[in-house]
Amino acid sequence: MTYLPLFSLDHQVGMFRVLRWSNCYSTTWPRLLLILWVWLNPCSSIHQHSHPHSIKLLGDITLGGLFPVHSRGPAGVPCGEIKKEKGIHRMEAMLYALDQINSDPELLPNITLGARILDTCSRDTYALEQSLTFVQALIQKDTSDIRCSNGEQLIIRKPERVVGVIGASGSSVSIMVANVLRLFEIPQISYASTAPELSDNNRYDFFSRVVPPDSYQAQAMVDIVKALGWNYVSTLASEGNYGESGVDAFVQISREAGGLCIAQSLKIPREPKPGEFDKIIKRLMETPNARGVIIFAHEDDIKQVLKAARKSNLTGHFKFVGSDSWGAKSSPILDQEEVAEGAVTILPKRASIEGFDQYFTTRSLENNRRNIWFAEFWEDDFKCKLTRTGIKIDPEKKKCTGGERISRDSHYEQEGKVQFVIDAVYAMAHALHNMHQDLCPGATGICDKMDPVEGRLLLSYIHSVNFNGSAGTAVLFNENGDAPGRYDIFQYQMTNTTNPGYKVIGQWTNNLRLNVEEMQWTGGSRQMPDSVCSFPCGSGERKKMVKGVPCCWHCELCDGYQFQSDEFNCEMCPFDMRPTPNRTACRPTPIIKLEWYSPWAMIPLFLAILGILATLSIIITFIRFNDTPIVRAAGRELSYVLLTGIFLIYLITFLMIAEPGMVVCAFRRLLLGLGMCITYSAMLTKTNRIYRIFEQGKKSVTPPKFISPTSQLMITFILISVQVVGVFIWFGVMPPHTIVDYEEQRPPNPDLARGILKCDMSDLSLICCLSYSIVLMVTCTVYAVKSRGVPETFNEAKPIGFTMYTTCIIWLAFVPIFFGTAQSTEKMFIQTTTLTVSMSLSASVSLGMLYIPKVYVIILHPEQNVQKRKRSFKAVVQAATMSSRLSQKSINDKQNGGTKIEPDRMQ
Repeated sequence: MTYLPLFSLDHQVGMFRVLRWSNCYSTTWPRLLLILWVWLNPCSSIHQHSHPHSIKLLGDITLGGLFPVHSRGPAGVPCGEIKKEKGIHRMEAMLYALDQINSDPELLPNITLGARILDTCSRDTYALEQSLTFVQALIQKDTSDIRCSNGEQLIIRKPERVVGVIGASGSSVSIMVANVLRLFEIPQISYASTAPELSDNNRYDFFSRVVPPDSYQAQAMVDIVKALGWNYVSTLASEGNYGESGVDAFVQISREAGGLCIAQSLKIPREPKPGEFDKIIKRLMETPNARGVIIFAHEDDIKQVLKAARKSNLTGHFKFVGSDSWGAKSSPILDQEEVAEGAVTILPKRASIEGFDQYFTTRSLENNRRNIWFAEFWEDDFKCKLTRTGIKIDPEKKKCTGGERISRDSHYEQEGKVQFVIDAVYAMAHALHNMHQDLCPGATGICDKMDPVEGRLLLSYIHSVNFNGSAGTAVLFNENGDAPGRYDIFQYQMTNTTNPGYKVIGQWTNNLRLNVEEMQWTGGSRQMPDSVCSFPCGSGERKKMVKGVPCCWHCELCDGYQFQSDEFNCEMCPFDMRPTPNRTACRPTPIIKLEWYSPWAMIPLFLAILGILATLSIIITFIRFNDTPIVRAAGRELSYVLLTGIFLIYLITFLMIAEPGMVVCAFRRLLLGLGMCITYSAMLTKTNRIYRIFEQGKKSVTPPKFISPTSQLMITFILISVQVVGVFIWFGVMPPHTIVDYEEQRPPNPDLARGILKCDMSDLSLICCLSYSIVLMVTCTVYAVKSRGVPETFNEAKPIGFTMYTTCIIWLAFVPIFFGTAQSTEKMFIQTTTLTVSMSLSASVSLGMLYIPKVYVIILHPEQNVQKRKRSFKAVVQAATMSSRLSQKSINDKQNGGTKIEPDRMQ
């Protein structure tokens, strides 16, 4: 972008006319034009005096100087109190540098540098008025036809020509002055202005600086904040170019870098009202987690912020990261040291210039008369009063003797920007020296080509300089006129109450080197303070981000069977896994089975062992007494079949508890229903035989078919074959195998989750496997009920009946227990125990009802185990019929209230 001149001069009338207002981006132009008119009006009151209040040093080439010798004055007054360090120290540094250059035979030989030094009074508008002094010589005016109001001829002294300006200090002042100097192509080198916008080479092309811009400083501060582990900070800026530009640069860089959020961005007004700083602290406390405060503010504002924090009892809460305006100065923290403890500050890398110390400490009222403000400094520094003609001395103040000495009778510490003032003057001198060598080779003094010095050409030489400055570091400029970024990082530490101070803890030169282990915080603590919106989530917790604030989140626990898959998400573990205790991964779910030593297994095993022993004992007894009447009467063939079934029923307990495998699962399928099927097939065959015999006897004396032992065995095996065929069909359709059931023991607490190793038999398949046996059992029970009238001396109908009744009761109890525990976490154990105990009890009932009495007679009463008189089938039927009629008659007599005995006609 090109900026055209805003005005030209009308040489005939001595006035200017506006040509073009393109790109007039500043509201200061109307004021600037008014000021220029005053300066260009030869009869204005300002020309009644020689020059503004300034220091003038004669020389072949004159440099301008702008320094904040005084502070900003109250309303209506341009200047306030004198500024010893920022004003006098810096201004004397320029005088010192000029002395050194003029005495150097190698730098600008035979050429003397002069100066015109002005006071900006720390106010941009006042500095603008003062800086017009520098451009007077560049304005050509024809005053031959002009008379003053009193008719006198106009007499104008020719002002010295300023070829370059050193300054200003504040960024807002430099911006204001730069807008004027660029119009007249006067190069400007600042020693303290760091606003990022001054790097704009289109708007401030004649501006350079020996200090790095705040964009570097902001980058360094972002790096510091990240090194401290902070991600949530507030910013605080003094209103004006320096503060606002610095914070804007910090915010922009932090946004580009990511991972850093700004809680609040607050401004300190130029003219703060009473209580303004208390409001600022109160607002900062609206985000109490943002303990880190990035502060780009002037010294006075910093001090007031610290004071307000102390007033609010927040000493130690806020941790400040201060810009170079705070640096390593003691004035901002005076009387507020406890609040400032732990503050991290930044300052362009500098060194104390010993030569300047020697120079300045030897200054006195006698040898420093060229400094028109030195007497005022003297009074302020030594707290005394100089005698002036016509001015009465305050009796409360001591009189200055003139014998006081700086550093001996007053505190002296070199101001931090002295080095940069010297470097700025030397940069201008080196540029003039190189220019002189190119334009005036071999010439002594100024040649015609450098009279006058062309500003744009001088600017190119300024940008080309490269020399070692007063501190031994390179002085050079980039294409925007900026110096490279080199910073020292300080921390204010109170190691003890007698020796608090700033300690260098690192440096920044394009990258940060920070000694975190040397840092101290409130009370000397080494614990790094937090300045985060949200603390890191614990293991197994995901971040739920707060909308619009990327550094703030809520932590949500991954519950149930979820694990933390990444920082922001929880996912379900695979079905065969459960989360680790910290929920950061999944682990295999433990696989369990019913162990032999488990209480759930011990009771069934105990019953099964007893049952097997009892069954084997009965079988052995029957084999031994195989030909005895009781054994033969019990039906030897079916008894052995029935006892085999009972033995298998007891045996299935061991298969149900054994570790599942393909073989075990196959035998479970086969034997689970087979034992009961064999037992109840034999019982059903027996009861059916009895029932058919006596039912047939009621009709005929001819015996029914299929009542022989062979027929009975065939019927039994036919009934058993149905079960066996069904099982083998099951084998073909679905071969036996094991599965791990993770659903059965999957409670809300995943730590209790278990996978159960078991055979592939669902509850439904188990019931189907037993259903045929249950049908046999029910059918047997029906025949037992129908045969209940048969005399017990003739058959086993009643013992079988009692066996079936009891068995039905056992299995009716089994059903609610088995299916009622389907939702229990101990389902597998309860159901296995219930099933095996029910089967063992059923077998025990059959054993106890049918065979224990027989074994009792065989073993203990062998005299009853003898052959009785054989009776024909006809006799048996008649006896059974008579017994049935007597029983029916007895029942009828009881109902009629009496008993009547009649002779038996069948006798």
